[in-house]
Amino acid sequence: MVAAPTCDLLQLLGSFNQECGSFQKYLLAYLLLAKTENKQKKVKKDIFNRDLNAASFNLKRLKRKKHVVGLKPGGRYSDHRSIDFLPGLYDDVALHCLALLCRSDYPSLACLNKRFNSLIRSGYLYKIRRQIGVTEHWVYLACSLMPWEAFDPFRRRWMRLPRMPCDDCFSCADKESLAVGTQLLVFGREITGFAIWMYSLIRRDWSRCPPMNLPRCLFGSGSSGNIAIIAGGSDMAGHVSKCAELYNSEFGTWETLPDMNLPRKLCSGFFMDGNFYVIGGMSNHTDSLTCGEEYNLKTRTWRRIRNMYPGGNRATQSPPLVAVVNNQLYAADQSTNEVKKYDKVNNTWNVVRQLPVRADYSNGWGLAFKACGDKLLVIGGHRGPQGEVIILHYWRPEDGNMGGAEWDVLSIRERAGAFVYNCAIMGC
Repeated sequence: MVAAPTCDLLQLLGSFNQECGSFQKYLLAYLLLAKTENKQKKVKKDIFNRDLNAASFNLKRLKRKKHVVGLKPGGRYSDHRSIDFLPGLYDDVALHCLALLCRSDYPSLACLNKRFNSLIRSGYLYKIRRQIGVTEHWVYLACSLMPWEAFDPFRRRWMRLPRMPCDDCFSCADKESLAVGTQLLVFGREITGFAIWMYSLIRRDWSRCPPMNLPRCLFGSGSSGNIAIIAGGSDMAGHVSKCAELYNSEFGTWETLPDMNLPRKLCSGFFMDGNFYVIGGMSNHTDSLTCGEEYNLKTRTWRRIRNMYPGGNRATQSPPLVAVVNNQLYAADQSTNEVKKYDKVNNTWNVVRQLPVRADYSNGWGLAFKACGDKLLVIGGHRGPQGEVIILHYWRPEDGNMGGAEWDVLSIRERAGAFVYNCAIMGC
């Protein structure tokens, strides 16, 4: 049998219902298996980084072994009874097949029956996706006159999230966001103080996230897999901090890390080469910082890097707009509207191309500059005769500078305002 395209296989899911026969389910699994086996030892990349490393698991080994999987309360699995997801296939193979589906189809999959609903709500398929190297990157946006929305670049589909059950103070105040694991964290201030609201991709609802050990705002942050690091910031009294904390999304816990060498706020954080970095920011209300700091997760130590962000950023500017693609650091200059690439060896920055939008209009505020798989994503507003729209531009650095300053347009969101308040990229 010829391997069927992923998009065709996903269309079969739409025909499923609670009364559908086992033959349809078996057909889907069989086609997925054929696709996987024909592409073993290869890496498939779609238009927006839905990576599949089929060589990371051994289907032949799974076929030889009957591994019975059971679902326990709380979403944990054990070997005590068969769920029989796809008749005719061992459970391990069936679960691997289901993990290959686009995650935007998981809500439909959960509607098939109680067993599939329990499987989706357990989050177990996301663990399998991490093991076999399947990653989809979604864009989460909060713009004016609209609640949070999610955008699936693979399907070019917009999805509105449930309204956050926060108070009016949190809704109107400045907020910061971060995606880690299967969670979207939104940091802000309520009447009673700092608060964190968490959107769970698995449960598809909002809940309160445990507070940091030292609640703060205006910090630098970055995530890698199921962990995120928060560094610096300002407390309720306005004191600039050099504290750092690590959040584990799997356990919902905060761990205090060693302090940075210098206090800083309005800084930016990111992971690169397995370590966490913080650059830019202000040490107080008037003095900007040009140095960066590197945190080694193995040695649990900070290393200061002088002149890593030359020029610094003024108090009126946004935190540094930075993104890491293929372990290379890029920055959007808020004053020159240029994209620059960091030279790790020489500790210098080189201009690679122009931004597709003006970042100097609002000193970098209202603009998102993010890494989305192997692409650089620039999201900004545009005011035209037809009203205000949000435009998503992207560029793949590995393609070089072919095409000059042209960026590809991924999507245009109409009637969404012209200011990006928050943006986060979730890869899982």
